Amino acid sequence: MHTSPAATPIPSWSVGGVTVHRIDEIALPPATGPWLLPDATPDVVTAQDWLHPHFAGQDGILHIDSHSFAFIVNGLRVLVDTGIGNGKERANPAWHNLRTEFLERLTAASFPPNSVDLVILTHLHADHVGWNTRHVNGEWAPTFPNARYLTSRTEREFWATYDMEEAREQMFRDSVIPVEQAGLLSTVDVPHEGAEITPGLRLIPTPGHTPGHVAVELTSQGQTALISGDCVHHPVQLAHPVIGACVDIDPRQSEATRRELLGSLADTDTLLLGTHFAPPTAGRVVAHGDVYRLEPVPAS
Repeated sequence: MHTSPAATPIPSWSVGGVTVHRIDEIALPPATGPWLLPDATPDVVTAQDWLHPHFAGQDGILHIDSHSFAFIVNGLRVLVDTGIGNGKERANPAWHNLRTEFLERLTAASFPPNSVDLVILTHLHADHVGWNTRHVNGEWAPTFPNARYLTSRTEREFWATYDMEEAREQMFRDSVIPVEQAGLLSTVDVPHEGAEITPGLRLIPTPGHTPGHVAVELTSQGQTALISGDCVHHPVQLAHPVIGACVDIDPRQSEATRRELLGSLADTDTLLLGTHFAPPTAGRVVAHGDVYRLEPVPAS
C-alpha cells in the first residue's frame, strides 16, 4: 500500500528550542559504499559491530542515504543541502532521472518551497544541489524562489576555474547556474573560526572533500548540533578517520579535517547529524580506544 508523504511522520530532533527535520529523498543502492568509500571493505565494516544493524548489514555493505535537513532558527526557515533532485540527467545511474516525493515530504514538514528563506549548500556536488531547481515549462527554475542560496566563496571560486568533465558541467547548467542567473546565489567568506549567518547558525570550514566545504552548526538554549555535509559520509569513518571518499579533492586535507572535527565532538553533548547517514541518522561521537564510534540518537 502506498502511503502519502503527508501520512508518514517526518523524523526530527530537538536542539534547544530548534526542531531539526530530516527530509528524506532516497536510500542509495548497495553499490554506493564500495564506490564511494573503497577502503571500507566488508572486513573493515564487520569488525565494527556497533555499525550493525543501522549503518551496515552483516555482510559489511554500508547503508547510505540522501536527505536534507530543515529547521527554523532566529525566524529564518532554513534548508541544508538539496539532494539529487528529480529528472536530472546524471552519469551515476543511482542519481539519474529520479522521481521522488522530496518536495511533498518537505511540505509535509511545514516547509513548502515558497516558504524557505535560506538554502545552505555545504558544497557544490550533484547530490547536494539537485533540488536547487525543478523543471518548469521546459526550463530549470529555482525551486525556492524566495530563498537566498548560500555557499562558501572558496567553493564557488574553486569550481569556477576547475576543468570540469561533461557530467559536472551538466550539473552546474541545471542546478547552479539557473540560481545564479536568478540572482539568488550568495557566497560568504568562512574564516577558520567559522562564519555566523544569523544568531544560532554558523558555517564551520571543513575543507578536503572540496576546498570550500562547510559543516553547519546550530546552537539553541545551550544545546548544539552539527550537520556534517560530506566531511563524514558514513559512521565507519569514526572508527577509521583515514578512510576517505573516492571523490575527495584533497584526501590528506579531508582526513585531517575529519580527525580535527571528530576530536572536537568526542564526548561532548553535540548532536552529529550525518548528511548521508542512514536512520537513525544522528548521534553523539564517543571516544572508542584511540578512535570513535557513534552513539545513535533516534529521531522523535
